[in-house]
Parts: sequence; structure tokens; C-alpha cells
Amino acid sequence: MADLTASLVGRVRIDRIWLLVLALPLFVAFIDPLQAKETVRFAIGAFSQTGIFILFAVLAVGFLKATGAEALLVRAFEGREVRMIVLAALLGGLSPFCSCEVIPFIAALLAIGAPLSAVMAFWLSSPLMDPAMFLITAGTLGMPFAVAKTVSAVGMGLLGGMIVRVFFQSPVFADPLRPQPEAKGCGCAPSPFKGTPEWRFWRERQRRETFRGAIVENALFLGKWLMLAYMVEALMLAYVPAEMIAGVLGGEGVVPVLLGAIVGAPAYLNGYAAVPLVDALLAQGMAPGAAMSFVLAGGVSSIPAAIAVWALVKPRVFAGYLGIALLGALIAGLAWGMIA
Repeated sequence: MADLTASLVGRVRIDRIWLLVLALPLFVAFIDPLQAKETVRFAIGAFSQTGIFILFAVLAVGFLKATGAEALLVRAFEGREVRMIVLAALLGGLSPFCSCEVIPFIAALLAIGAPLSAVMAFWLSSPLMDPAMFLITAGTLGMPFAVAKTVSAVGMGLLGGMIVRVFFQSPVFADPLRPQPEAKGCGCAPSPFKGTPEWRFWRERQRRETFRGAIVENALFLGKWLMLAYMVEALMLAYVPAEMIAGVLGGEGVVPVLLGAIVGAPAYLNGYAAVPLVDALLAQGMAPGAAMSFVLAGGVSSIPAAIAVWALVKPRVFAGYLGIALLGALIAGLAWGMIA
């Protein structure tokens, strides 16, 4: 019996994020029972308001995976190098790839000789925006911010691609690759379909199963991160003085934008979870430009995205990747600060 129990326990994968979602209000209840109730109420209310965007997001990702439309991305890495950089940046900012899926995709592209400049363009723009993130960002921070972030994601990809193209023979970017490791999952799986997309996916059983599986998988993935983020947002609004946020990240000029990028780089864990947190920071006085630099620098340097890059390239290329991300976030933050 003991062996059977151990075997069953070993097969059950306990998601730490869901455990944290359950544990966080219990922990707060020991300190402040009223705030624990308010935290749960706030999170459920915010989640319900975002529900329509989550629904559209998971349906869109399911459709892309079931039809095999991801295969179209490979065409961005054919032809002249400048054309490849432009298409890679555009498709990276619109693709449904998660950070874990990027690892085998990019490894394959590099293995067949795709230039590092185009790969870097895709690498920089891909973790910053996708259909699901666009809808959630638009629903929480507004359509103008979502559009600006999308444009910034593509711009950062173009910036990185062109920098690598110019300095490809430099000591930083020469001979960039590590030995390829095995890819690990993170809540999203690569599409099994190759070649020409099949838009009427419901005709094939495997594609229907892929559609259903992608919906469930992405709904759970988005759900856990957003519930955690909304709880943290409620606690930030309750316990973090607005005057402190406004004093550090508020105001105009370069300093708030630079601080937003510097703070965002190490503090960011997940792009979806960051949206409600930025909403709370803006409510407490964060400058719009600092908010943009925060989400851009943080998105590129977030743990999943950073691991994806670190797994494939040497440390000096990884350092170049982070440097380009900070530069691009600073430029975009300053531009958004003047427009917003």
C-alpha cells in the first residue's frame, strides 16, 4: 500500500503557482483577515472582468495550433538578411509561441543556417507580445497601450536584428551557439502540424483534439498567472504607499523610464501576470513611460524568456541580448512618455 501511494504521489504534478494562489490569501488571513477577504474578492472581480479577453485569447491560440499556422513563421527566415530581420520582428511580435516553444524552434533555425540577426529579431519581439497578451493588455491597460507595446516589440526586434547584423563579426556575436539542450515544457506545447495550414481543422480528429487541448492548457496557464497577479495587485494597492511609487517611478524625463527598465528586468516573472501589476503601479503614480519600459525590459529578461536564450547561446551573446533589451525599452519608454 505504501508503495502504491508513493507511486501515485510521484505521478501527480503539483503546480506551484496554483499552490501559491491558494496559499497567499491564507497567509494574509493570519496577518489581516479583512484584507484576505478583500484580496480574494478583488481577484475574482478582476478576473471576471477580464474573462472575455481570456476567452478570445485561448480560442485564438487554439485555432493557430490546430490549423498549423505556426508553420508559416518559417518563411520569415528565407531570402535576404534585411528582409528576414523585418519579417522575423513582425512575426515575433504576433506569433503565439511561448518562451519554451521558442527553444526548439530557434535551435532548428540556427542549425539550418538562419542568420543570428534574424533569429535575434524574432527572439526579442516574441516574448513581448502574442495574441493572448494583446487582448489581456488591451482589456486591462487600454487599447492604446496594447498597440504601443506591439509596435515597441516589433521595433525592439528590428533594433536587435540590425545591431547583430552590423556587429556579427565582433567578439560578442561570433560563434554564438552552445550545445543544444532538451526543451522543457511550461504550459504550452509545440504544434504537431507542419507544412501548409489546414484552416478547416475540425475535419480531422487530431486537429480537433489539438484545439481542445490548447484551449484547456492555455486557459489554465493564463488563469493561474492572472489570479496570482490580481491578488498581488490587491495587496500592492492596500500596503504599498502610492506616494512611494510616484516618488520613485513618477514624473517626466529619462530617470523614471530608466528606473522602470532596471526594476522591470529582474522583477518580472510572467508577461500575463505583469499586466495587472502595471495597472496597479499606474494607479499609484507610475509614469506611463516607466510602465512601458518596465513591461518591455521585463518581458525580454523574464525567467522563461531568459532561460530560452541562455539555453542556446554563449554568455556573451546572452549579455548582448539583455543590453539590446534595455536599450530598446529605454527608447520605447521615452517615446511613449511623450505620446501618452
